[in-house]
Amino acid sequence: MSNLPSPFVYWAQSETQVTLKVDLKDVKDPDIQLHDKSITFSGHGVAACGSNQYSFHIDLYSQVDTEASKYKILDSKVNITLQKSVDVWWPRITSQPQKPQWLKIDFDRWRCDPEDDVEEEETRNVMNDYPGLYERLQKDEIGYRKEQTRTVYLIMYNLIQFVGFLYIFIVMSIRYYRDGADSMKGTYETVGNAFKFCQILQYLEVMHPYFRYTKGSVLMPFVQVTGRNFILFVMINMEERMQTKPVVFYLFMIWSGIELVRYPYYLTGLMQKSIALLTWLRYSLWIPLYPLGILCEGIIILRNIPYFEETGRFTVEMPNKWNATFDMVMFMKIYLIVLILPGAYFMMNEMRKVRTKKLQAKKNWKKN
Repeated sequence: MSNLPSPFVYWAQSETQVTLKVDLKDVKDPDIQLHDKSITFSGHGVAACGSNQYSFHIDLYSQVDTEASKYKILDSKVNITLQKSVDVWWPRITSQPQKPQWLKIDFDRWRCDPEDDVEEEETRNVMNDYPGLYERLQKDEIGYRKEQTRTVYLIMYNLIQFVGFLYIFIVMSIRYYRDGADSMKGTYETVGNAFKFCQILQYLEVMHPYFRYTKGSVLMPFVQVTGRNFILFVMINMEERMQTKPVVFYLFMIWSGIELVRYPYYLTGLMQKSIALLTWLRYSLWIPLYPLGILCEGIIILRNIPYFEETGRFTVEMPNKWNATFDMVMFMKIYLIVLILPGAYFMMNEMRKVRTKKLQAKKNWKKN
């Protein structure tokens, strides 16, 4: 039944009842199973997927009286009336805050008394009895849609990034298996463009906290993404002699290995799944890989210093129209010192705190 499509279901409520309108035409002999806190529907009819078998299941917010509840089959819909066990307004119809896409608020029904026969003329506006309720329901419905859009976007983003880094990792692994150490020289030529695409795309992660798509600050993602892009676009892409060095192969492998765990971890979180091994890898794999990655980045900067001294690339000398000077080699030396000492310590200390928080929380939960 879980593989069957679900029809659109529109709900409304009064203090005593909840009404469901199943948007399904020409229904014959539907199977409706009502329990104290759930309802399951199955039936053949015509809806968005044409003439088909449809089904849905709702875990209800509170208990209903199964004996007093009833349903009525019409030509264009099925009306279900659920009698509440306790006369009180429900904040939502589902037991969980998440609402399925096919479950909608019946705004038109809210304007009349759900206890009245829907085929009769609507003479009462129950919104007058509950000022502001209709507006709140509209906001709730919009909030559901925004949450759903946000989740779909984040799933697509993380999936694209995972596929991108998986492609890079597989290509590099196949080339190394086939050619051994000789494959390292062509690493950047083979997967460089794919790596640049994935790294530029990561600037979206900088904007996610700003738009409240994810928690956290904008600063940390910006520093991490910009640091990587400085190594990739300036230190490697702008110096052809560096592109053939074995250290580029090692760095790409380390970066890819980190992301091949990070993005699946985010994906499972968005799908509200928890995989203990994946969580452990997410907050443990950085222990060997982050120091190795920082070491490779430091080697690349150090090896580039004589190249940039020779070419004078990005160095600005006076006189010039800006009346300013910039020594790229000096900047690289300062960056190297900052990267190796305080930068590495700060980043790894933050990761240690997060690891302790995440894994300790899992441990405490199991004990309870």
